[in-house]
Amino acid sequence: MGIFQKFKHLFNRKPAVADQVAQKNLDHTFVEQTKFDDGLKLSANSLNSAVNQIAAKYYQLDDVTIERIEEALIMYDVGPNATKKILDAIVQEIKLQKVQDPQLIKQIIIDKLIIYYIQNTATSSELNLINGQLNVILITGVNGVGKTTTIAKLTSYLLKQNKRVCLVAADTFRAGAVAQLGIWAEKLNVPIFKPKTDGQDPASVVYEGVKYAQENHFDVVLCDTSGRLQTKVNLMNELKKINDIIKKFLPNQPIESLLVLDATSGQNGIFQAKAFNEVTKLTGVVLTKMDSTSKGGVILSIKDAFNLPIKFIGLGEGIDDLMPFDLELFIHGLTSELEIK
Repeated sequence: MGIFQKFKHLFNRKPAVADQVAQKNLDHTFVEQTKFDDGLKLSANSLNSAVNQIAAKYYQLDDVTIERIEEALIMYDVGPNATKKILDAIVQEIKLQKVQDPQLIKQIIIDKLIIYYIQNTATSSELNLINGQLNVILITGVNGVGKTTTIAKLTSYLLKQNKRVCLVAADTFRAGAVAQLGIWAEKLNVPIFKPKTDGQDPASVVYEGVKYAQENHFDVVLCDTSGRLQTKVNLMNELKKINDIIKKFLPNQPIESLLVLDATSGQNGIFQAKAFNEVTKLTGVVLTKMDSTSKGGVILSIKDAFNLPIKFIGLGEGIDDLMPFDLELFIHGLTSELEIK
């Protein structure tokens, strides 16, 4: 049984799907599966259309067929490095099996996409939180990717996990960032530390916020950070100062440093985000606006660029639409529209 068939078997779309999943000891709910399916529908339809077109025109493995597969991968935003490796694997498998059946071509393409993501990748979406002490989560990313909204959604998620949360508005560079985060803090009824003056050193804001959170026995403190890239040296120094301050309070605790990426920005967003990977030790990725893109292959671009686990994925605009990343549900969502007989 191929990987594609395996996952389709595990997540067969029938009324008893919740029971089937439970029997596989997977901690999923029908609601979670539905959110992934609905949120990934654009990508699923795009993938379905691409592989159907390839299969419909397939007679033999020639240069034209290989070019069509390559073009489909690139258009799906898989990225140049992943495209070459996946294309080579697809061609090799077709030759090995001497494929004549167009339906098998479709299965091979999907299998190789899935295998590429799974291999040599940390797929855990779990936040590295330690019970009984303060945990710090830094949120980084370029301006415009939805950092502030992501912080609000993460806060809501953590509150539902019965965590005591406070926020730190350390993005003192972008106009309106502090006020926007303050509105969310009020809506979610959580405390927030803001700069006392315009342009205050972000590290000092983090110092005050983390100190307060530790003294008042909070479980998690979420720190917004600047998204400017035009002053990369300053950004590097700023993040280093912030990390050093946190280590003074929590010398033996790992810090979660999450990079927020906009799925709709494609390769351009990934190139920008590489700068953050150069200046701070990242622990995971939050992929936003996945419901707004038809190019689900961006997840493979992220793998090539960072080799970091995706910890959360944005599947809608609602406060509860930021979901912990789950590989099985993601694969099911991407393949839910495929018609392989």
